[in-house]
Amino acid sequence: MASTLVATKLQVPQRRSSLVVRSRLTDRVAAGVRGALTVASAPAGFGKTTILSDWAAGAAPRAVAWVSLDESEAQAPLFWQYVVTALGRAVPGAGAGVLPVLEAGQSATPSLLTAVLNDLADVSDDVVLVLDDYHLVDGPDVAEGMAFLLDHRPPTLHVLLGTRADPALPLARLRARGDLTEIRAGDLRFTTDETTTYLADVQGLAIGPDDVATLEARTEGWAAALQLAALGIQGRDDVGAFVSGFAGTDRFVVDYLVDEVLSQQDDDVRGFLLRTSVLDRLCGPLCDAVLDATGSQPVLESLDRANLFVVALDAERRWYRYHHLFGEVLRAHLRAEHPDEEVGLHLRASRWYADAGEPAAAVRHALAAGDVDLAADLVERAFPDLRRERKEATIRRWVDDFPPDVVSRRPVLAVGLIGGLMATNEF
Repeated sequence: MASTLVATKLQVPQRRSSLVVRSRLTDRVAAGVRGALTVASAPAGFGKTTILSDWAAGAAPRAVAWVSLDESEAQAPLFWQYVVTALGRAVPGAGAGVLPVLEAGQSATPSLLTAVLNDLADVSDDVVLVLDDYHLVDGPDVAEGMAFLLDHRPPTLHVLLGTRADPALPLARLRARGDLTEIRAGDLRFTTDETTTYLADVQGLAIGPDDVATLEARTEGWAAALQLAALGIQGRDDVGAFVSGFAGTDRFVVDYLVDEVLSQQDDDVRGFLLRTSVLDRLCGPLCDAVLDATGSQPVLESLDRANLFVVALDAERRWYRYHHLFGEVLRAHLRAEHPDEEVGLHLRASRWYADAGEPAAAVRHALAAGDVDLAADLVERAFPDLRRERKEATIRRWVDDFPPDVVSRRPVLAVGLIGGLMATNEF
Protein backbone atom coordinates (compact mmCIF):
# COMPACT_ATOMS: atom_id res chain seq x y z
CA MET A 1 0.00 0.00 0.00
CA ALA A 2 1.25 3.47 -0.85
CA SER A 3 2.44 5.36 2.19
CA THR A 4 0.36 8.40 1.22
CA LEU A 5 -2.90 6.54 1.77
CA VAL A 6 -4.75 6.45 5.07
CA ALA A 7 -5.26 2.80 5.95
CA THR A 8 -8.45 3.36 7.97
CA LYS A 9 -10.21 4.70 4.87
CA LEU A 10 -9.96 1.24 3.39
CA GLN A 11 -11.63 -0.48 6.33
CA VAL A 12 -15.35 -1.18 6.66
CA PRO A 13 -16.63 0.95 9.58
CA GLN A 14 -17.35 -1.13 12.64
CA ARG A 15 -21.00 -1.55 13.47
CA ARG A 16 -22.08 0.19 16.65
CA SER A 17 -24.16 -1.79 19.10
CA SER A 18 -26.62 1.11 19.56
CA LEU A 19 -28.26 0.58 16.18
CA VAL A 20 -31.45 -1.00 14.89
CA VAL A 21 -31.14 -4.01 12.62
CA ARG A 22 -32.85 -2.97 9.39
CA SER A 23 -32.80 -6.12 7.31
CA ARG A 24 -35.31 -4.73 4.81
CA LEU A 25 -32.57 -2.33 3.66
CA THR A 26 -29.58 -4.66 3.79
CA ASP A 27 -31.68 -7.12 1.76
CA ARG A 28 -32.18 -4.36 -0.84
CA VAL A 29 -28.42 -3.86 -1.00
CA ALA A 30 -27.86 -7.60 -1.31
CA ALA A 31 -30.32 -7.79 -4.18
CA GLY A 32 -28.76 -4.76 -5.85
CA VAL A 33 -25.24 -6.12 -6.02
CA ARG A 34 -26.38 -8.52 -8.71
CA GLY A 35 -26.38 -5.51 -11.03
CA ALA A 36 -23.74 -2.96 -11.97
CA LEU A 37 -24.50 -0.09 -9.57
CA THR A 38 -26.36 0.52 -6.34
CA VAL A 39 -26.80 4.13 -5.22
CA ALA A 40 -27.83 4.98 -1.65
CA SER A 41 -28.67 8.65 -2.09
CA ALA A 42 -30.16 10.71 0.76
CA PRO A 43 -29.49 13.81 2.89
CA ALA A 44 -27.09 13.89 5.81
CA GLY A 45 -27.96 11.66 8.72
CA PHE A 46 -30.29 9.20 6.98
CA GLY A 47 -28.06 6.20 7.74
CA LYS A 48 -26.48 5.51 4.36
CA THR A 49 -23.07 4.54 5.76
CA THR A 50 -24.69 2.39 8.44
CA ILE A 51 -26.71 0.39 5.91
CA LEU A 52 -23.76 -0.11 3.56
CA SER A 53 -21.40 -1.13 6.36
CA ASP A 54 -24.06 -3.45 7.86
CA TRP A 55 -24.37 -5.18 4.51
CA ALA A 56 -20.57 -5.31 4.02
CA ALA A 57 -20.08 -6.91 7.42
CA GLY A 58 -22.09 -9.92 6.26
CA ALA A 59 -21.17 -9.86 2.57
CA ALA A 60 -19.10 -13.07 2.52
CA PRO A 61 -18.34 -14.90 0.29
CA ARG A 62 -18.25 -11.72 -1.81
CA ALA A 63 -15.04 -9.72 -1.46
CA VAL A 64 -15.60 -6.10 -0.42
CA ALA A 65 -13.32 -3.23 -1.44
CA TRP A 66 -14.28 -0.28 0.79
CA VAL A 67 -13.18 3.36 0.50
CA SER A 68 -14.37 6.13 2.85
CA LEU A 69 -13.91 9.30 0.81
CA ASP A 70 -13.37 12.94 1.68
CA GLU A 71 -12.69 16.14 -0.25
CA SER A 72 -8.99 15.42 -0.71
CA GLU A 73 -9.81 12.48 -3.00
CA ALA A 74 -11.55 14.81 -5.46
CA GLN A 75 -8.18 14.82 -7.24
CA ALA A 76 -8.57 11.96 -9.70
CA PRO A 77 -5.08 10.40 -9.27
CA LEU A 78 -5.50 10.12 -5.49
CA PHE A 79 -9.08 8.88 -5.85
CA TRP A 80 -7.96 6.07 -8.15
CA GLN A 81 -5.04 5.21 -5.90
CA TYR A 82 -7.54 4.50 -3.13
CA VAL A 83 -9.90 2.60 -5.43
CA VAL A 84 -7.20 0.41 -6.97
CA THR A 85 -5.58 -0.21 -3.59
CA ALA A 86 -8.94 -1.24 -2.13
CA LEU A 87 -9.57 -3.59 -5.06
CA GLY A 88 -6.08 -5.04 -4.61
CA ARG A 89 -6.83 -5.78 -0.97
CA ALA A 90 -10.09 -7.50 -1.91
CA VAL A 91 -8.57 -9.38 -4.86
CA PRO A 92 -4.84 -9.82 -4.23
CA GLY A 93 -2.80 -8.70 -7.20
CA ALA A 94 -5.58 -6.75 -8.92
CA GLY A 95 -4.22 -3.46 -10.24
CA ALA A 96 -0.70 -4.08 -8.96
CA GLY A 97 0.85 -2.97 -12.24
CA VAL A 98 -1.22 0.22 -12.31
CA LEU A 99 -0.55 1.55 -8.81
CA PRO A 100 3.00 2.85 -9.45
CA VAL A 101 1.71 4.94 -12.36
CA LEU A 102 -1.08 6.40 -10.24
CA GLU A 103 1.33 7.10 -7.40
CA ALA A 104 3.44 9.09 -9.85
CA GLY A 105 0.49 11.45 -10.28
CA GLN A 106 -0.99 10.23 -13.55
CA SER A 107 -4.76 10.10 -13.81
CA ALA A 108 -6.61 6.88 -14.53
CA THR A 109 -6.69 6.67 -18.32
CA PRO A 110 -8.89 4.10 -20.08
CA SER A 111 -5.84 1.93 -20.68
CA LEU A 112 -4.94 1.90 -16.97
CA LEU A 113 -8.52 1.13 -15.94
CA THR A 114 -8.67 -1.59 -18.59
CA ALA A 115 -5.67 -3.26 -16.97
CA VAL A 116 -7.43 -3.23 -13.59
CA LEU A 117 -10.68 -4.56 -15.07
CA ASN A 118 -8.79 -7.35 -16.88
CA ASP A 119 -7.24 -8.40 -13.56
CA LEU A 120 -10.71 -8.57 -12.00
CA ALA A 121 -12.11 -10.46 -15.00
CA ASP A 122 -9.66 -13.28 -14.29
CA VAL A 123 -11.33 -13.87 -10.91
CA SER A 124 -14.52 -15.95 -10.76
CA ASP A 125 -15.71 -14.64 -7.40
CA ASP A 126 -17.78 -11.48 -6.98
CA VAL A 127 -16.11 -8.31 -5.73
CA VAL A 128 -18.03 -5.25 -4.55
CA LEU A 129 -16.49 -1.78 -4.61
CA VAL A 130 -18.09 0.46 -1.96
CA LEU A 131 -17.43 4.20 -2.21
CA ASP A 132 -18.88 6.04 0.78
CA ASP A 133 -19.47 9.81 0.73
CA TYR A 134 -19.04 9.78 -3.03
CA HIS A 135 -20.60 13.27 -3.32
CA LEU A 136 -17.36 14.73 -1.94
CA VAL A 137 -15.37 13.65 -5.02
CA ASP A 138 -17.99 13.74 -7.77
CA GLY A 139 -16.18 15.96 -10.28
CA PRO A 140 -15.77 15.57 -14.04
CA ASP A 141 -12.41 13.79 -13.87
CA VAL A 142 -13.58 11.20 -11.37
CA ALA A 143 -16.95 10.77 -13.10
CA GLU A 144 -15.34 10.07 -16.49
CA GLY A 145 -13.29 7.21 -15.08
CA MET A 146 -16.21 5.84 -13.08
CA ALA A 147 -18.43 5.83 -16.17
CA PHE A 148 -15.74 3.90 -18.06
CA LEU A 149 -15.44 1.42 -15.19
CA LEU A 150 -19.21 0.82 -15.10
CA ASP A 151 -19.47 0.46 -18.88
CA HIS A 152 -16.64 -2.08 -19.13
CA ARG A 153 -16.82 -3.91 -15.81
CA PRO A 154 -16.67 -7.70 -15.73
CA PRO A 155 -19.92 -9.34 -14.56
CA THR A 156 -18.33 -10.12 -11.20
CA LEU A 157 -17.68 -6.43 -10.29
CA HIS A 158 -20.40 -4.42 -8.58
CA VAL A 159 -20.28 -0.83 -7.31
CA LEU A 160 -22.09 0.63 -4.28
CA LEU A 161 -22.18 4.39 -3.75
CA GLY A 162 -23.20 6.20 -0.58
CA THR A 163 -23.88 9.82 -1.49
CA ARG A 164 -25.82 12.92 -0.51
CA ALA A 165 -26.42 13.86 -4.15
CA ASP A 166 -27.10 11.88 -7.29
CA PRO A 167 -23.78 11.15 -8.97
CA ALA A 168 -22.82 12.53 -12.40
CA LEU A 169 -22.98 9.05 -13.91
CA PRO A 170 -25.17 7.57 -16.67
CA LEU A 171 -27.96 6.64 -14.25
CA ALA A 172 -30.71 6.77 -16.88
CA ARG A 173 -28.89 4.29 -19.10
CA LEU A 174 -28.18 1.94 -16.21
CA ARG A 175 -31.76 2.24 -15.03
CA ALA A 176 -33.11 1.38 -18.49
CA ARG A 177 -30.86 -1.70 -18.60
CA GLY A 178 -32.03 -2.86 -15.19
CA ASP A 179 -28.49 -2.43 -13.90
CA LEU A 180 -29.26 0.23 -11.27
CA THR A 181 -30.63 -0.19 -7.75
CA GLU A 182 -31.65 3.02 -5.98
CA ILE A 183 -32.09 3.44 -2.24
CA ARG A 184 -33.57 6.85 -1.50
CA ALA A 185 -34.47 8.90 1.55
CA GLY A 186 -37.99 7.47 1.44
CA ASP A 187 -36.54 3.97 1.76
CA LEU A 188 -34.17 4.97 4.56
CA ARG A 189 -36.82 6.62 6.72
CA PHE A 190 -37.47 4.78 9.97
CA THR A 191 -40.78 2.94 10.08
CA THR A 192 -42.97 3.02 13.18
CA ASP A 193 -41.62 -0.36 14.32
CA GLU A 194 -38.02 0.75 13.76
CA THR A 195 -38.64 3.99 15.63
CA THR A 196 -40.14 2.09 18.56
CA THR A 197 -37.25 -0.38 18.62
CA TYR A 198 -34.65 2.40 18.48
CA LEU A 199 -36.16 4.53 21.25
CA ALA A 200 -37.30 1.79 23.59
CA ASP A 201 -34.91 -1.11 23.08
CA VAL A 202 -31.71 0.56 21.86
CA GLN A 203 -31.88 3.82 23.82
CA GLY A 204 -33.77 2.32 26.77
CA LEU A 205 -36.30 5.16 26.93
CA ALA A 206 -39.66 4.73 28.62
CA ILE A 207 -41.75 6.26 25.85
CA GLY A 208 -45.35 5.52 25.00
CA PRO A 209 -46.81 4.76 21.57
CA ASP A 210 -48.38 8.22 21.24
CA ASP A 211 -45.02 9.91 21.83
CA VAL A 212 -43.35 7.50 19.39
CA ALA A 213 -45.93 8.41 16.76
CA THR A 214 -45.40 12.12 17.40
CA LEU A 215 -41.64 11.84 17.08
CA GLU A 216 -41.94 9.77 13.91
CA ALA A 217 -44.16 12.45 12.40
CA ARG A 218 -41.94 15.33 13.52
CA THR A 219 -38.71 13.72 12.30
CA GLU A 220 -40.28 12.13 9.19
CA GLY A 221 -38.20 9.03 9.88
CA TRP A 222 -34.89 10.92 9.73
CA ALA A 223 -32.42 8.77 11.67
CA ALA A 224 -30.21 11.64 12.85
CA ALA A 225 -33.21 13.55 14.18
CA LEU A 226 -34.33 10.49 16.16
CA GLN A 227 -30.86 10.28 17.67
CA LEU A 228 -30.94 13.96 18.55
CA ALA A 229 -34.39 13.60 20.09
CA ALA A 230 -33.19 10.63 22.16
CA LEU A 231 -30.33 12.78 23.47
CA GLY A 232 -32.82 15.42 24.53
CA ILE A 233 -35.09 12.91 26.25
CA GLN A 234 -32.31 11.31 28.33
CA GLY A 235 -32.82 12.02 32.03
CA ARG A 236 -36.10 13.93 31.58
CA ASP A 237 -39.21 13.37 33.62
CA ASP A 238 -41.38 15.37 31.19
CA VAL A 239 -40.91 13.15 28.14
CA GLY A 240 -44.32 14.00 26.71
CA ALA A 241 -43.70 17.74 26.96
CA PHE A 242 -40.31 17.42 25.28
CA VAL A 243 -41.69 15.28 22.46
CA SER A 244 -44.61 17.61 21.78
CA GLY A 245 -42.24 20.58 21.65
CA PHE A 246 -39.47 18.91 19.64
CA ALA A 247 -38.86 21.14 16.63
CA GLY A 248 -36.27 22.64 14.36
CA THR A 249 -35.42 25.13 17.08
CA ASP A 250 -34.09 22.36 19.35
CA ARG A 251 -30.42 23.08 19.91
CA PHE A 252 -29.29 19.59 18.84
CA VAL A 253 -31.18 19.79 15.56
CA VAL A 254 -29.98 23.33 14.87
CA ASP A 255 -26.34 22.47 15.55
CA TYR A 256 -26.49 19.38 13.35
CA LEU A 257 -28.17 21.01 10.39
CA VAL A 258 -26.00 24.11 10.52
CA ASP A 259 -22.81 22.05 10.70
CA GLU A 260 -23.78 19.41 8.16
CA VAL A 261 -25.90 21.33 5.68
CA LEU A 262 -26.17 25.12 5.84
CA SER A 263 -22.50 25.83 6.38
CA GLN A 264 -21.65 23.77 3.29
CA GLN A 265 -23.72 25.90 0.88
CA ASP A 266 -22.54 28.88 -1.14
CA ASP A 267 -24.15 32.28 -0.51
CA ASP A 268 -26.63 32.03 -3.38
CA VAL A 269 -27.98 28.63 -2.36
CA ARG A 270 -28.07 29.61 1.31
CA GLY A 271 -29.99 32.78 0.46
CA PHE A 272 -32.46 30.79 -1.64
CA LEU A 273 -33.00 28.28 1.17
CA LEU A 274 -33.54 30.92 3.84
CA ARG A 275 -35.88 33.16 1.85
CA THR A 276 -38.04 30.40 0.39
CA SER A 277 -38.43 28.79 3.82
CA VAL A 278 -41.51 31.00 4.37
CA LEU A 279 -43.33 28.77 1.86
CA ASP A 280 -45.20 25.58 2.76
CA ARG A 281 -44.82 24.43 -0.85
CA LEU A 282 -42.33 25.46 -3.48
CA CYS A 283 -42.44 25.63 -7.26
CA GLY A 284 -40.33 27.61 -9.70
CA PRO A 285 -42.79 30.42 -10.52
CA LEU A 286 -43.76 30.90 -6.87
CA CYS A 287 -40.13 31.08 -5.75
CA ASP A 288 -39.40 33.54 -8.57
CA ALA A 289 -42.21 35.78 -7.33
CA VAL A 290 -41.14 35.59 -3.69
CA LEU A 291 -37.49 36.26 -4.49
CA ASP A 292 -38.32 38.84 -7.19
CA ALA A 293 -35.92 36.93 -9.44
CA THR A 294 -35.84 34.30 -12.17
CA GLY A 295 -34.34 30.83 -12.52
CA SER A 296 -35.81 29.19 -9.41
CA GLN A 297 -36.95 25.96 -11.11
CA PRO A 298 -33.39 24.83 -11.96
CA VAL A 299 -32.37 25.65 -8.40
CA LEU A 300 -35.17 23.48 -7.01
CA GLU A 301 -34.18 20.63 -9.30
CA SER A 302 -30.57 21.04 -8.19
CA LEU A 303 -31.62 20.93 -4.52
CA ASP A 304 -33.62 17.80 -5.26
CA ARG A 305 -30.64 16.11 -6.92
CA ALA A 306 -28.42 17.22 -4.03
CA ASN A 307 -30.85 15.76 -1.45
CA LEU A 308 -30.94 19.04 0.44
CA PHE A 309 -33.94 18.04 2.56
CA VAL A 310 -36.32 18.80 -0.32
CA VAL A 311 -39.33 16.49 -0.71
CA ALA A 312 -40.97 16.18 -4.13
CA LEU A 313 -44.77 16.44 -3.88
CA ASP A 314 -45.66 15.21 -7.37
CA ALA A 315 -44.32 12.80 -9.96
CA GLU A 316 -43.46 15.66 -12.33
CA ARG A 317 -41.28 17.25 -9.62
CA ARG A 318 -42.97 20.60 -10.09
CA TRP A 319 -43.91 21.09 -6.45
CA TYR A 320 -41.65 20.51 -3.46
CA ARG A 321 -41.50 21.19 0.24
CA TYR A 322 -38.73 21.26 2.81
CA HIS A 323 -38.36 18.56 5.45
CA HIS A 324 -40.31 19.96 8.39
CA LEU A 325 -37.38 20.21 10.80
CA PHE A 326 -35.12 21.64 8.11
CA GLY A 327 -37.74 24.25 7.26
CA GLU A 328 -37.98 25.30 10.89
CA VAL A 329 -34.21 25.71 11.11
CA LEU A 330 -34.22 27.79 7.92
CA ARG A 331 -36.97 30.07 9.22
CA ALA A 332 -35.14 30.60 12.50
CA HIS A 333 -32.00 31.61 10.58
CA LEU A 334 -34.02 33.86 8.27
CA ARG A 335 -35.38 35.77 11.27
CA ALA A 336 -31.94 36.00 12.85
CA GLU A 337 -30.02 37.01 9.71
CA HIS A 338 -32.63 38.94 7.70
CA PRO A 339 -35.26 40.12 10.21
CA ASP A 340 -36.58 42.87 7.91
CA GLU A 341 -37.29 40.61 4.93
CA GLU A 342 -39.86 38.14 6.20
CA VAL A 343 -42.87 40.43 5.83
CA GLY A 344 -42.05 41.28 2.22
CA LEU A 345 -41.50 37.61 1.36
CA HIS A 346 -44.93 36.68 2.73
CA LEU A 347 -46.64 39.56 0.92
CA ARG A 348 -45.15 38.55 -2.43
CA ALA A 349 -46.24 34.94 -1.79
CA SER A 350 -49.74 36.18 -0.96
CA ARG A 351 -50.00 38.12 -4.23
CA TRP A 352 -48.78 35.13 -6.25
CA TYR A 353 -51.32 32.76 -4.67
CA ALA A 354 -54.12 35.31 -5.12
CA ASP A 355 -53.30 35.63 -8.83
CA ALA A 356 -53.12 31.82 -9.09
CA GLY A 357 -56.64 31.46 -7.68
CA GLU A 358 -55.62 29.89 -4.36
CA PRO A 359 -57.25 32.16 -1.77
CA ALA A 360 -56.53 29.97 1.27
CA ALA A 361 -52.78 30.14 0.72
CA ALA A 362 -52.97 33.85 -0.19
CA VAL A 363 -54.79 34.61 3.07
CA ARG A 364 -52.34 32.50 5.08
CA HIS A 365 -49.36 34.47 3.82
CA ALA A 366 -51.12 37.82 4.26
CA LEU A 367 -51.81 36.95 7.89
CA ALA A 368 -48.23 35.76 8.35
CA ALA A 369 -47.12 39.18 7.10
CA GLY A 370 -49.36 40.81 9.72
CA ASP A 371 -51.52 42.53 7.08
CA VAL A 372 -55.01 41.68 8.37
CA ASP A 373 -56.71 44.16 6.03
CA LEU A 374 -55.13 42.56 2.98
CA ALA A 375 -56.18 39.17 4.36
CA ALA A 376 -59.73 40.47 4.87
CA ASP A 377 -59.84 41.80 1.30
CA LEU A 378 -58.78 38.40 -0.01
CA VAL A 379 -61.34 36.59 2.14
CA GLU A 380 -64.18 38.85 1.04
CA ARG A 381 -63.35 38.36 -2.63
CA ALA A 382 -63.15 34.58 -2.12
CA PHE A 383 -66.56 34.17 -0.44
CA PRO A 384 -68.71 33.73 -3.61
CA ASP A 385 -66.48 31.05 -5.15
CA LEU A 386 -66.04 29.19 -1.87
CA ARG A 387 -69.80 29.11 -1.20
CA ARG A 388 -70.46 27.95 -4.76
CA GLU A 389 -67.86 25.17 -4.36
CA ARG A 390 -69.27 24.21 -0.92
CA LYS A 391 -66.00 25.01 0.85
CA GLU A 392 -67.55 26.41 4.02
CA ALA A 393 -64.97 24.52 6.07
CA THR A 394 -62.30 26.84 4.64
CA ILE A 395 -64.38 29.86 5.65
CA ARG A 396 -64.87 28.39 9.14
CA ARG A 397 -61.10 28.12 9.62
CA TRP A 398 -60.77 31.86 9.04
CA VAL A 399 -63.14 32.78 11.90
CA ASP A 400 -60.39 32.64 14.52
CA ASP A 401 -57.83 34.45 12.35
CA PHE A 402 -59.30 37.96 12.51
CA PRO A 403 -59.38 40.22 15.58
CA PRO A 404 -62.89 41.35 16.64
CA ASP A 405 -62.19 44.99 15.77
CA VAL A 406 -61.43 44.04 12.15
CA VAL A 407 -64.61 41.98 11.85
CA SER A 408 -66.74 44.69 13.49
CA ARG A 409 -65.75 47.34 10.91
CA ARG A 410 -66.09 45.06 7.86
CA PRO A 411 -69.71 43.89 7.47
CA VAL A 412 -69.00 41.82 4.33
CA LEU A 413 -66.32 39.91 6.22
CA ALA A 414 -68.58 39.50 9.26
CA VAL A 415 -71.57 38.19 7.30
CA GLY A 416 -69.38 35.79 5.31
CA LEU A 417 -67.78 34.36 8.45
CA ILE A 418 -71.19 34.01 10.08
CA GLY A 419 -72.31 32.05 7.02
CA GLY A 420 -69.34 29.75 7.44
CA LEU A 421 -70.28 29.13 11.06
CA MET A 422 -73.92 28.43 10.22
CA ALA A 423 -72.94 26.03 7.45
CA THR A 424 -70.95 24.02 9.97
CA ASN A 425 -73.85 23.98 12.46
CA GLU A 426 -72.39 26.58 14.80
CA PHE A 427 -75.41 28.81 15.32
